[in-house]
Amino acid sequence: MLVEKNVPLQSFNSFGIVAKALTLVRVGSHADIAAVLQDTALRAAPKFILGGGSNIVLTGDVKPLVLKVEIMGRQLVSENAKSWIVEAGAGENWHDLVTWTLQNGYPGLENLALIPGTVGATPVQNIGAYGVELQDRFESLEAVDLTSGQSFTLNAAQCAFGYRDSVFKHSSKASRTGAPGFGLASKALITRVRFSLPKAWKPVLGYADIEKKMLQSKINAPDALQIYEWICDIRRAKLPDPKVIGNAGSFFKNPTVSPEQCADIIQRDPKIVHYRLADGSVKLAAGWLIDACGWKGKSVGNAGVHDKQALVLVNRGGASNPVTGGEVMTLAKAIQISVYERFGIRLEPEPVVV
Repeated sequence: MLVEKNVPLQSFNSFGIVAKALTLVRVGSHADIAAVLQDTALRAAPKFILGGGSNIVLTGDVKPLVLKVEIMGRQLVSENAKSWIVEAGAGENWHDLVTWTLQNGYPGLENLALIPGTVGATPVQNIGAYGVELQDRFESLEAVDLTSGQSFTLNAAQCAFGYRDSVFKHSSKASRTGAPGFGLASKALITRVRFSLPKAWKPVLGYADIEKKMLQSKINAPDALQIYEWICDIRRAKLPDPKVIGNAGSFFKNPTVSPEQCADIIQRDPKIVHYRLADGSVKLAAGWLIDACGWKGKSVGNAGVHDKQALVLVNRGGASNPVTGGEVMTLAKAIQISVYERFGIRLEPEPVVV
């Protein structure tokens, strides 16, 4: 185990925010976790788990011990009549895993192509795109309790998946009301994730961008690889590459409202983009709400709203003057106030603010 001090984190977060980890340990195996827990000082220290850094906003130097997850490996671990069970290390690049599954004839993850980040972060966020969520393809995960050092397994129900949510995003501490916390945030480190990929594969279509691709290509029955290529094209056209311009992907969750709330908004803004859900509620497009408030292309300091997709906040600073976490959060707060004042809807950020 190598313990590093004052480690620059600019290259470890996709926003490109300048900050340091006061102490950092790279976790490439269970042995590294065990070594951390055997060290009296490191074991007692508060911990922050860092994967690909694609869903965080750093507002200053990180004082807790940073555990940089770099556990690799991917393999087919088993199969049955219904599915292939594929396993990947938490440090694997997510898009690379999606590509690998398709190259090896295991479809099912194609709608989630090009989502930035690592495999270990996908169940934390319950990532989703174009009609598929991680929970739809999830089988189980392995994790380590950072207090006891014991390994354990969680299935989908135990992960408590929700919209961009899971047990890993909630604290284990009691709330202000005294209710016990049920979460595993900073308490457990995910080491491996297993996915159940269906042998009776069916394409997940139905989104306007995918339907447009079908019309343009005149392909009415696309296979998984074709959908993968379309999704990559769509995302590249709409979303900035973090390697070119720093960002954390979609910054706000799409809010869900009642049919009555949606009808009220439609009376005032008939063009609002919305999707009716199975339970009768309505999901609104947060990007449309932000754009309607005039934020597309605007900036606060070196933090800006992307000029093609208002849901994405970007780093407009240069190498000598990069964006700060404070600028990002000031812009985010201004957007939240603007949307609430016009629509009466509170937008909830997706990234973890550190």
